[in-house]
Amino acid sequence: MATIATAQKTFISEDFLLRSETARILYHDYAKEMPIIDYHCHLPPDQIAEDKQFDNLTQIWLYGDHYKWRAMRANGINEKYCTGDAGDWEKFEQWATTVPYTMRNPLYHWTHLELLRYFDIDILLNKDSAREIYDECSARLKQPEFSVKNLLTRLNVKVICTTDDPTDALQYHKQISDSDFEIKVLPTFRPDKSMLLIDSPEDLKQYLSKLGQTSGLGEIKTYEDLLAALRNRHDFFASMGGKLSDHGLEHIYASYDEAAAKEALNLALNGQLASESQRTAFKSALLYELAKMDHAKSWTQQFHLGALRNNNTRMLRETGPDTGWDSIGDYSQAQALSKFFNKLDSTNQLAKTILYNLNPADNEVLATMTGNYNDGSVAGKMQFGSGWWFLDQKDGMERQMNALSNMGILSRFVGMLTDSRSFLSYPRHEYFRRILCNLIGNDVENGELPNDIPWLGKTVEDISYHNASRYFGF
Repeated sequence: MATIATAQKTFISEDFLLRSETARILYHDYAKEMPIIDYHCHLPPDQIAEDKQFDNLTQIWLYGDHYKWRAMRANGINEKYCTGDAGDWEKFEQWATTVPYTMRNPLYHWTHLELLRYFDIDILLNKDSAREIYDECSARLKQPEFSVKNLLTRLNVKVICTTDDPTDALQYHKQISDSDFEIKVLPTFRPDKSMLLIDSPEDLKQYLSKLGQTSGLGEIKTYEDLLAALRNRHDFFASMGGKLSDHGLEHIYASYDEAAAKEALNLALNGQLASESQRTAFKSALLYELAKMDHAKSWTQQFHLGALRNNNTRMLRETGPDTGWDSIGDYSQAQALSKFFNKLDSTNQLAKTILYNLNPADNEVLATMTGNYNDGSVAGKMQFGSGWWFLDQKDGMERQMNALSNMGILSRFVGMLTDSRSFLSYPRHEYFRRILCNLIGNDVENGELPNDIPWLGKTVEDISYHNASRYFGF
């Protein structure tokens, strides 16, 4: 068996992904040391508050990681080693066996970057090196300097925005805020259940019961009650430092009809399923009201659009949601986006907005849509967000930045986020920055941009950190 001392070293050099001298200067002299603002992620705040110490590498690296599970399944690995009851070492062994087969998938890059940046392990992970890497990393994870808070501090993270339901009491955010932890951990308002559960009346009734209790407003009997409860929680999130909302939708809902929306809710509260048009009206009306709340507080609203979720119903029944059965959807986006934003803008109630697409065919659609509603009030008010989910890889990032450059202004881009549930995901910011610097460096080397290193360096620093800091007001 190979040992850490004798196993094959990785390909992660100091100049990884940097193909020109200009790119190397931009990364090493400007981007590399910039702090990190992770303005959208799914990290569990309770584990930050409690400064969790993980028992082994599987727990911190494979639990909840549907990216890795999908790769393992594609490699013929049985489900018991993904979401099943196999032991932690057994699961890791199967992941290590899979890693060499993930070449050209971003997982191959991320895996070795994370081993190097957190554990100083600079060898290839495979079935031969698995045992020693697992033992070495697991032993380190039990040391105080590898607690959750210390892992975040090590990568120079300054702000983390988690994703939280309106019914969340945010007690862990308060615990973190009251501590001496130097990293800001702020909540993000994710009210999608209040809209989307209109398609499942019994589930909606249960959810609204919890929302009524959490808001302190009691039973929700009307549409007005629902808005009051959501506004109450929106106010509470703001009091806890929240500055963003987030929506994960197939597409924007923009068939505004308040009377139909109220009827849809009335039917649902009586256990009846409203018509499709009534339910769409409900989602549209509620989304519009939530967007106005965001504008009133100078928040930023985020829309993640285009996922086709829960495709494999057999496996969904066996493993539950968020376990890797989602894919890219081919929904129509442009007309509803235009209608929704225009309705808000017509009364000057359109908040700062970030649009993310999952279908790469929508890159130019979203990049040009943002330009319709930039009004000069804020630099980059409307943002075409970074490559998301299946597009969170080298080609996806380059295509997103090329579309943004061609249709808008890359220099005002708020940059990268992790969108991750893992505390080992922060090298993705390094990955993004290397790709950004290489993109600009190539243009300089090709004679398409001036060799003005101070200005280009400032642009890289802004995209890496300063733009987000100014934009969100952290």
